[in-house]
Amino acid sequence: MRMGNIELFCAHLFGLYLIISHPRADGCGDFGSLPPSPNIHNFSNNQTLVVSWPRNRGASESDIYEIQISRTKSRTVIYNKNVSIPTRDSGWSTLTWISDLPLECVDHSVRIRSFCHQNVPSPWSNWVTNHGARAATTSLMFPSERLLKEGSSAKLCCVPPVGVDITRITFRKDSYPLLNVGDGVKAILVTNLTFPTILIKKLFFSCVDSTGKISLVENTVGFAPQTPRNLNCITSDMRNITCMWDPGRKGDQSNSNNQNHTLHFENTGQAQIHCQPLSCTFPAVPQQQEYKIRLVVKNELGEATATYSFNISDRVSPVLELDTVEYGVTDVSLIWIVEGNLTQNKLLCQVSTGNETNRELPCSSENGLCKMRLVGLRPNRTYSAKARCSINGRFWGQWTKPVSFITLVTLDLWRRIKYRPESDIRDVTLLWKPPAFGTASTVKIQSYEVQWSQEGQTVTELKDSGQSQADIPIGPSRCNFTVKAVLSLGSSIPASIIIIPPKDDSEIPPVKKRLSRTADGFHLWWNEQTLVTCGHTVEWCILGSKAPCTLQWMKVPKGNSTFLPAGYFKPGRRYSFGIYGCTDHGDKLLETQTGYIQERTSVQPPRIIEPVKRTYASVTLEWHYDEEDPAQPAFITGYLVTVQEVQTDARLGHAAILFNVSVDDPRQKSVTMEGLQQDQEYVCSVSALTTVGPGVPASITIRTKVNYISHLAKILTPILLLLGCTVLLWPQRKMLKNGLREIFTYPAGMNIKTPEFESFLYKTCQKLQSQREEECISCDIEVLTVKSLWHESSTLRDPESTNTTCSPAPLSSLAPSCVPLQTGYRPQSAVLLCQTPAHQQLMFIENKSYLTPITEFSESIETSIETSDCLQGSCAGLYGYISES
Repeated sequence: MRMGNIELFCAHLFGLYLIISHPRADGCGDFGSLPPSPNIHNFSNNQTLVVSWPRNRGASESDIYEIQISRTKSRTVIYNKNVSIPTRDSGWSTLTWISDLPLECVDHSVRIRSFCHQNVPSPWSNWVTNHGARAATTSLMFPSERLLKEGSSAKLCCVPPVGVDITRITFRKDSYPLLNVGDGVKAILVTNLTFPTILIKKLFFSCVDSTGKISLVENTVGFAPQTPRNLNCITSDMRNITCMWDPGRKGDQSNSNNQNHTLHFENTGQAQIHCQPLSCTFPAVPQQQEYKIRLVVKNELGEATATYSFNISDRVSPVLELDTVEYGVTDVSLIWIVEGNLTQNKLLCQVSTGNETNRELPCSSENGLCKMRLVGLRPNRTYSAKARCSINGRFWGQWTKPVSFITLVTLDLWRRIKYRPESDIRDVTLLWKPPAFGTASTVKIQSYEVQWSQEGQTVTELKDSGQSQADIPIGPSRCNFTVKAVLSLGSSIPASIIIIPPKDDSEIPPVKKRLSRTADGFHLWWNEQTLVTCGHTVEWCILGSKAPCTLQWMKVPKGNSTFLPAGYFKPGRRYSFGIYGCTDHGDKLLETQTGYIQERTSVQPPRIIEPVKRTYASVTLEWHYDEEDPAQPAFITGYLVTVQEVQTDARLGHAAILFNVSVDDPRQKSVTMEGLQQDQEYVCSVSALTTVGPGVPASITIRTKVNYISHLAKILTPILLLLGCTVLLWPQRKMLKNGLREIFTYPAGMNIKTPEFESFLYKTCQKLQSQREEECISCDIEVLTVKSLWHESSTLRDPESTNTTCSPAPLSSLAPSCVPLQTGYRPQSAVLLCQTPAHQQLMFIENKSYLTPITEFSESIETSIETSDCLQGSCAGLYGYISES
């Protein structure tokens, strides 16, 4: 054992030596293995080769890589460079290399290796090759049909077929010295390329091989774009901005066509746009004042950039000229002509009415005119207004001359329509609000004049000044109503309303919406429709109230939203809002919106349908509920179903099982609860859910059914097992019978005498009687009243022995008859059952205590018991532990 420990210690020591003597550079990763091969991508137009490779893993300092680029099949290295890359860079690294020779001329290969700690190189990676062109029967020439930069140098090559030599290369009909590139490829070097001055701007160069074949290609010499000069931007309508510039030096047609002009926006967020060679037009950004643009002119040889910043609003000063005034009762519309056709833009205008604060209003352009509508004015009042406009809200135009006007007086008119069942008659209730008067003149309402016309007939009716409604039955056709106030100095502006025929079934029904619950009031909004030409009307009423609904309304002259403060509404009441659009053919119901200013949880409980469907493991609840009842104090969003186990006395120590299910669809009115216990009582509750919580629940107590199938399975299982055992053991019944006979038969040679056995039983009974029942370790006492133990016979018989008979014996001896005994058989209980005459009580005592060893019995029983010595009657045997020693 000690020798094994020494060997283990030596092995650990040798491993430590190897680690110390062969240190690994921290952070070098898989250093020493072959690095992965790089990837290369070629761009033939500009003779560029891009090399990319994966970074080393876990470098502790800057990574150093050595890249080699070779040319031709012999891989002559023409470029070798070490590249240092900081460790913070991860992923792939790249290197861009520009070749002085077109990449199509010969093969170009790349390989790479890295340095661990900048001094220990790794093995070289495999070469990766970018293959050049291969000539089949005719020599190939590169570059071909390419734009060459003026003033630069260029190498032109000829690639011959295999086995063919290049003998001469000419450029502009001039021969140049041949340069041997390798792999049979020859090239020439042309320096200081110049722009052609002749009419034809193409440059040709040819190649002659050893077979006498001549190859010819053409190229073009051009120059990089010039920086645009005098960049300037203007606008004529504030919708489009046009920028122009001087391109500078002009080349030939092909050079100009190759140029790409792009306009970039530095501060507006607009996408770049492509422009014409001399100008560019782009849409102005609304409310954008400062513009910063960058013009980029680019071709294959380079690019040029010009920048320009300007403020478009510095050049615009809107001038307004009054056109017309549209008078109203509480509003007025001022229509202006804007010089310069700037009404297509969103002009911001200021309107001053006397000593009031300036109002900022948007300019609504209609037919090239700027229309500003002043609202919130008082009827019968004189006003003076002036206006000015701006594009950016900082550079305002000049104020216009003041304009004077007087507001008018009219009624706020609305209607309510009821349709008679199975009749074309409609009952129209006209409702109006008295006008509010200003200080322009003193007026007094004397009466109201109501007039309506239908199918060419006109009817006029006067109403008292204290009335505010009129009930008029009309037919199914269109009907025009007007109501005006009769004043002491004339009359007000007639308020008119059109009652259109009943809607056609083909019309689109109004949209129905639910309003979100708010605390400050109702925020109503609706979709704008093109058919609405004269504003909207919002009417509302309380739903679910027994009292008649007092209809309220409010006119919304412009826009698609309004706000109604919470002070007008009561919590827990459902309000219905009708949104009507005013059209040339009357008011049409567009939307119906309902909501609560505040919802309550005191909703009505559902009504559970009985009897409840149930099984031994589930309960299906169904209920009735009117979720659309307008009298409810909240919207019904669903239902909450709760099933709770009823605790019994035997289960008081356990928590009751609770099931909760939420129903999100208020139209679903049934739920099945699974996973319940059989024959168990449950309390099932259903309550309606609202946005503020559940309402009052409805409850019912049910009991699940008994699972008789499981009980039947428990009963049948042992019966089937017993039946199976019987079937399996039936062929061996004779063998089992003989075995049982041998077990329950006295051994051969045992002769037990009757008097000795009676004496033994008597003594045993005396000992047992000495132990009272309450002194036993475990006693079972049973008192029986029996007539006869064995019908007519009181003799115990062996079922297999027919020769055994029993002789009568005195009852006082308590001796059993025909009791077989076995040597070594010692059961662990003592039972004494003695038969008495009919109708006499028997006491059955089972004493599970241990008997006192009786040695005399084991020694004295030597003779067999004769059948004639048996008692007539029956007495059960007495069993106990009997010592053999």
